[in-house]
Amino acid sequence: MDHGNVIIRFSDVSFGYDEDHLLLDEASFSVRENVKMTVMGQNGAGKSTIFQLMTGALKPREGGVHIKKDATIATALQVIPRDRMEETIVEYFAHAFPEKTYNIEGRIKDVLEIVNLTAPTDKKIKEFSGGQQARLLLAYALIQNPDILLLDEPTNNLDQAGIEHLTSFLVMYPKTVLVISHDADFLNAFTEGVLHLDVFTHKVEQYVGNYFNVVEEIAARLERERMKNARLLKDIQDRKDKVNFFANKGGKMRKLASKLRDQVEEAEEEMVDVRRDDKTIRDFLIPVQDISGTLATITSVKVIKNHEPHRAKVEITIRKNRKLLVMGPNGIGKSTLLRTLAEGKDAGISITAGVKVGYYRQDFSGLNFEETTYQSLESVMENPSNEELRSVASQFLLTSDLLKNSVGSLSEGQKGLLCFARFVLQRPGLLILDEPTNHINFRHIPVIAKALDAYQGGLILVSHATEFVGQIKFDEVLDLSTLTREV
Repeated sequence: MDHGNVIIRFSDVSFGYDEDHLLLDEASFSVRENVKMTVMGQNGAGKSTIFQLMTGALKPREGGVHIKKDATIATALQVIPRDRMEETIVEYFAHAFPEKTYNIEGRIKDVLEIVNLTAPTDKKIKEFSGGQQARLLLAYALIQNPDILLLDEPTNNLDQAGIEHLTSFLVMYPKTVLVISHDADFLNAFTEGVLHLDVFTHKVEQYVGNYFNVVEEIAARLERERMKNARLLKDIQDRKDKVNFFANKGGKMRKLASKLRDQVEEAEEEMVDVRRDDKTIRDFLIPVQDISGTLATITSVKVIKNHEPHRAKVEITIRKNRKLLVMGPNGIGKSTLLRTLAEGKDAGISITAGVKVGYYRQDFSGLNFEETTYQSLESVMENPSNEELRSVASQFLLTSDLLKNSVGSLSEGQKGLLCFARFVLQRPGLLILDEPTNHINFRHIPVIAKALDAYQGGLILVSHATEFVGQIKFDEVLDLSTLTREV
């Protein structure tokens, strides 16, 4: 691939949503034409903010964001905006063009073929599954034929076939691509470098190489910095001890103490500003509601075949300490099954009266975005306790500052951690989880899997993350694709 002139340059860019909390502090980096790069950093570090600065949706407080003249940019967002959910495919894609486009249906058909999605153009966005919506988000960006393609968590909700299709497309894509993703295998398949945004220093560091090699390089550098600091700290403490001893002796000893103080200051200045690696949430347990017997029953489910719903009979009973995995390709009806179960809107599915349900929606639509994070946590507690709430929040990296902020202002990853913090405080009898690893930093996923495996209530899970699923022992699997053969 020919890597041409610089197409994106950040020059000493500083940005924060308020003056006291910068996400970027004099950050500088450049991206050349036709390069494919990963944007890497902890949840809430500001990765999506970098994309918004590139598109001009946000303006830096200081410094400059320079995009090559006449270069076009398109972003595949993490989720479809809520105000677009009632639109048809044609109405949705019309927003991608500044002027009315007369051959839009033909262009939509071509771009849907690229993302491996077949659908009538008069179908409403809300009627598509999460995985199908992920394909629509990518198609929306691609139909603009951009010089710079920005992908924000593009594999969320995609099944394995969808991820493989997207990977093949990106390997062949001839223009500049920047990707935010926590899917390490996906990233390693096509990216050639990493922009690492450090949540503590608010700087951006640039690395060349495939994703796995860069991650190892960052980890090795962190270890070298820690070791250097450990040696300096030991030396500083030795000198301080001598300063305290000589300072009380008077005469020449006092002069020596003064000289040692100067050496201590020099050593402290040499201390490396260690970039603390991404924090990982601590091990946690989700307490269980004191309830016995049957928690939920499923006697029939709707499955989607050729965009039409069909009903199939099943016999599933969920009790405490029982875990059900629901499987199937994108668009077959998995999320609909979980939603109708949680909302009690399907005659073939029922939850026993009195069972407390913890429901993780993949689009976070169960959260009130207007509430503060503190209020969101407090709302699920039977006996609100400030001390318990703050203790649980800190387990999930929800700091005092974040507790004051609105839920809507949190990053998608922080919203995911908020959901798990709510479960701990809620003490549900039944957990219904729809793609709970979407947006979550890969370091947190083994901790979440361990907590779900240990959970002693009833659990119903939909997830395409095979490694995550493999860490949980399931008692039963409902594969909806087998049911479509019977209808």
